[in-house]
Amino acid sequence: MVFHFAILQAQLSIFASNYILVHDFLTLTWDVSKGFGVFGANIRFYQLFFAAGFFVGFYIMNGFFKKEGVPKEVLDSLLSYMVIATILGARLGHVFFYQWDYYSENPIEILKVWKGGLASHGAAIAIIITLYYFSKKITHKSPLWILDKVVITVALAACFIRLGNMFNSEIYGNMANSPTETVFVDLSREALSNYWEEDITKIDFNKTSERLQTDSLEYPVYLMTTELTSGMSEDKANEIIQNQAAYLNMFPNEEKNIIVEDPSNYKLQFVNNHWIAQRSVLGIPRHPTQLYESFAYLLIFILLYGLYQKGYWKKQGLLFGLFLITLFGFRFFIEFFKVVQVASEKGLDLNFGQRLSIPLILVGLFFVIRSFKIAPLK
Repeated sequence: MVFHFAILQAQLSIFASNYILVHDFLTLTWDVSKGFGVFGANIRFYQLFFAAGFFVGFYIMNGFFKKEGVPKEVLDSLLSYMVIATILGARLGHVFFYQWDYYSENPIEILKVWKGGLASHGAAIAIIITLYYFSKKITHKSPLWILDKVVITVALAACFIRLGNMFNSEIYGNMANSPTETVFVDLSREALSNYWEEDITKIDFNKTSERLQTDSLEYPVYLMTTELTSGMSEDKANEIIQNQAAYLNMFPNEEKNIIVEDPSNYKLQFVNNHWIAQRSVLGIPRHPTQLYESFAYLLIFILLYGLYQKGYWKKQGLLFGLFLITLFGFRFFIEFFKVVQVASEKGLDLNFGQRLSIPLILVGLFFVIRSFKIAPLK
């Protein structure tokens, strides 16, 4: 099992700064850019994965429609409906299910989708409602005829979106030593660089071979190197480096990714008109739940696609029901390994994502059972 996880993470090594096998743990240091610039525009990997989900889904649906003799114009309309339903539903789902207290007082913030805040449960509900309308107005077929096909592409899109979440270093897991433990050092660098934007020129985190044992966790040790802007006094440099430690340690546990064990223990050197500070810090090992979900959704896509190819789409509602059961069943399970997403979830036995998953799983069960009781399509 350790081996299988190691292979999965090794495939991502081209994006990561380093990974080292120590005490049977493969610590992945996640230290990547969230995007890149093209002609002055900032393109984020999350946006690319999100778009890829639609385009690949369009290609797959085109194959389905060709096989069943459906005009391409119907598919073009379907893409427009799906894009609007997914974005609008995911946004409103986050607003109403997760942070209504905030957005009810700041309604203009609802429009600022680029700041983040999308909920898959909201997207699922919006897609179901939209495709019901689409079936009545465009295809004039049973809503299940289109739902049994679209959910195949939605499962693959969910796989892409979780990869995008990985590049954003968001929706990650709880602290844990596991064969897949990951340290999201890029978040710490970003926080430090933004806070002292004018004083810091570069921050590096280099994994060492050491680990610090505690009662519950083994922390991988990193050498943190901070290069300050030129022309700074030694007193100012010491002040910044000391404040860095306090700043890193002040975050709540679910937001911490680096811990400074001894704030006073650092080395300051003056090199080429720059003050350079080095200190050992502890990386917080976490479950890379984005990868767990992405891999699970890929398997769900393969399952549904395989069943479609074997003709099970003729059993009305079977693929749609299996999609709801497997995707939201796994979503219910994986939530136990994730950090709290919004403050209002703290202390809950079941978080909002799990509570919203339960009715969707039950709906899935209903359609699977129903699919064996009604006449199949011909």
